[in-house]
Amino acid sequence: MAGKYFQKPGPELADRVPPGQHLAKGFPVLTYGDTPQVNQADWSLTITGLAAPKTFTWEEIMALPQTDFTADFHCVTTWSKLDVTWRGIRVTDLMPQLEVDAAATHVMLHCYGGYTTNLALDDFARPENFFAHTLDGEPLPPDHGGPMRLVVPHLYAWKSAKWINGIEFLAKPALGFWERNGYHHRGEPWAEERYSS
Repeated sequence: MAGKYFQKPGPELADRVPPGQHLAKGFPVLTYGDTPQVNQADWSLTITGLAAPKTFTWEEIMALPQTDFTADFHCVTTWSKLDVTWRGIRVTDLMPQLEVDAAATHVMLHCYGGYTTNLALDDFARPENFFAHTLDGEPLPPDHGGPMRLVVPHLYAWKSAKWINGIEFLAKPALGFWERNGYHHRGEPWAEERYSS
């Protein structure tokens, strides 16, 4: 069964596939709970916490610079998908639109459906991270987090929050859903930071 959907990476991919991972032949969908159904007209992104309160509509987010991305995607459940193609908005293109307090060191990401996940601000505000609205040239489907999700390629995929609708800036670490349930607070694939010790 595993061989039908996953394969062991060859040695030529040792610098791209973290330890303990297998290559997915498709793009698996893993979700805890029901999949939110949010259309673009109703979607918004709300900024709270240690930042000036602000809410972006879909049109306002889409007015920001758009970028094409190709990134590898690593799930904590031991599969990886290489060279996933997306289109979206760099986190670093959103940040200048915000008034963030200098005391902010972390963010909590909030999502439709109630999911949360946490990131250090240094892990969040990187140019390779982006808000994705397109996958493989098509609008991002709901089961992959559409209409908008965050993608954080350098960490395990539970940090790439699906159905994102809020960013809360914090002065200290706080734990999101999976982090409260035993997952590692950061989730770095190359260090196999899967679970809290």
